[in-house]
Amino acid sequence: MKTFIVLSVLVCLALADPTVYFKEEFGEGWSDRWVNSKHRSDQGKFELSAGKFYGDAEKDKGIRTSEDARFYGISASFDKFSNEGKTLVIQFSVKHEQNIDCGGGYVKVFPSDLKQEDMHGETPYAIMFGPDICGPGTKKVHVIFNYKGKNLLTKKDIRCKDDVFTHVYTLIVKPDNTYEVKIDNEKVESGELEADWDFLPPKKIKDPNAKKPEDWDDREKIDDTDDKKPEDWDKPEHIPDPDAKKPDDWDDEMDGEWEPPQIDNPEYKGEWKPKQIDNPNYKGQWIHPEIDNPDYTADDKLYKYDDIGAIGFDLWQVKSGTIFDNVLITDDVAHAEEFAKETWGASKDGEKKMKDAQDEEERKKQEEEDKKRKEEEDAKKEDEDEDDGDDKEESPKSEDHDEL
Repeated sequence: MKTFIVLSVLVCLALADPTVYFKEEFGEGWSDRWVNSKHRSDQGKFELSAGKFYGDAEKDKGIRTSEDARFYGISASFDKFSNEGKTLVIQFSVKHEQNIDCGGGYVKVFPSDLKQEDMHGETPYAIMFGPDICGPGTKKVHVIFNYKGKNLLTKKDIRCKDDVFTHVYTLIVKPDNTYEVKIDNEKVESGELEADWDFLPPKKIKDPNAKKPEDWDDREKIDDTDDKKPEDWDKPEHIPDPDAKKPDDWDDEMDGEWEPPQIDNPEYKGEWKPKQIDNPNYKGQWIHPEIDNPDYTADDKLYKYDDIGAIGFDLWQVKSGTIFDNVLITDDVAHAEEFAKETWGASKDGEKKMKDAQDEEERKKQEEEDKKRKEEEDAKKEDEDEDDGDDKEESPKSEDHDEL
């Protein structure tokens, strides 16, 4: 009976609906749910688009950056919640179909008091997550947590995708103070919050009262005092070239006293140093002893935010064309994974197929243009050759006429 009850509870838990705090697929009425920032007068505009290639013309529509060299700011609010004691999952898709050279592709999660029309780069946020690309040197996934007023960057280098296709980015923050980052439903990084961010000062510090003993000898090798420099060791590094001859036209009064050029001395042995022997007094490298850091206080709720109530895209792009879609905030990892499969997973093959077809069409078009240009160049060259031939045929007639 007990086994039956336990199994029943487990089944009920498995069938329980996930909590979805926010979900946006940018369908009908999306612009009523999102607020554009008015912090800057030259703010870039988002437009609804599936882009130039896609798997589904309607389902793959998202908000697209439409103007080059612009700051972008747009946000949506939802009922505030706390992730205390729960898993927090933040997920969205990014498509840099313009082959972005420099620009952000991340989201920011804000507290509920966000002033949406004034959102800008200095607006406090709880979490910033997603890809950032700028030149060949910056191709990373940002995972930034705000902790007690400070924005903390991850110590790890998490590489982002840098092609032109749609990719899904997922951040999972668990109540045991661990995390996971996934791209396209595949784990790319994970670990402990305390280890991979500077939430807290170090547990141990070097003992400020400890000092290396004055008689501590950490020289592994020492000079051999019995080793003596040979008497014939010291030779000059350079000597006059014995084969050099004074030029016949050298004038001592005009050119000064002639000196032969210098050459490397084959007998030069360099600076003499005594050979090294093991140091009998060697004690090894001195290690500074550590003590508990009095400024360290453990925190088992590094993951926790009391107020999460808005999400936004606040970024800069040099070349526009990025499409954001399928934004999800939930407490269920499996639900987020399934949502990614239903959206990105269902479209990715069609998207690539359409892009490949466009590339093939462009290749053929370029081949035709190159062929046409070559034919025109060849024809022009033939005309020039014929003109040169005509000129050569006419020249003897002119000479005959002059003789007459």
